[in-house]
Amino acid sequence: MRRIMLRVAYDGTGYSGWQEQENAITIESELNKALSSVTGEDISVIGASRTDAGVHAEGAVCVFDTDSRIPAEKFSYAANTRLPEAVRVWESTEVEPDFHPRHCNSEKTYEYRIWNDDFDNPLMTRYTHFIYRDIDVDAMDRAAQCLVGEHDFKSYCSTKAEVLSTVREIVSIRVERDSVDSRLIRITVTGKGFLYNMVRIIAGTLIEVGTGLRTVESVKTALEAKNREAAGPTAPAKGLTLKRMIFL
Repeated sequence: MRRIMLRVAYDGTGYSGWQEQENAITIESELNKALSSVTGEDISVIGASRTDAGVHAEGAVCVFDTDSRIPAEKFSYAANTRLPEAVRVWESTEVEPDFHPRHCNSEKTYEYRIWNDDFDNPLMTRYTHFIYRDIDVDAMDRAAQCLVGEHDFKSYCSTKAEVLSTVREIVSIRVERDSVDSRLIRITVTGKGFLYNMVRIIAGTLIEVGTGLRTVESVKTALEAKNREAAGPTAPAKGLTLKRMIFL
């Protein structure tokens, strides 16, 4: 039995998130179906993270086990001929049989994108959250820095999360306008683990700072409160993309 690791990109629009569900089309179910067709086996991938409905990815990671003799690097080519155009396997490699993407030290980088102009951009609307109001990006970036480090992120976690601990570590966070097109704003967050809706709640809170609905200092106050009601709203899923995942 061999274990194969995949790096996957997908447009999450129209999908009910990563995790396989009854009566729903998900990224996991599409991969299972394609890989089962390739190998002739009943394949169930194990994902490193579970994105919500409507969230996108460029660097999602998953593994699966197979007895197939297909060379590891060829699985990406074979799977892509059977996957819908919104899902692509960018890389396939063989890993140790006991490698588990959720049980090892790693860093994930997410990017939340905002389109800031008088009108929405139809070529960007699937991948950005449109805001027409003026946004103070410098204030957002200053506010974001208090979130760097290891903290209890209970305020920035959905109340639906079922976890033993809400302590997580953010390695870096920055907010900036695109150097080519200043209408595009990026919130880039790298961390060693994330809670349910954590990045979207951070984004929603920082957007309130940028649009003048809350102060820079309130982001730290919300963190210390350890109360979901102290932070801002959960930003829409379509603006979020899992950019990459590295194993330490």
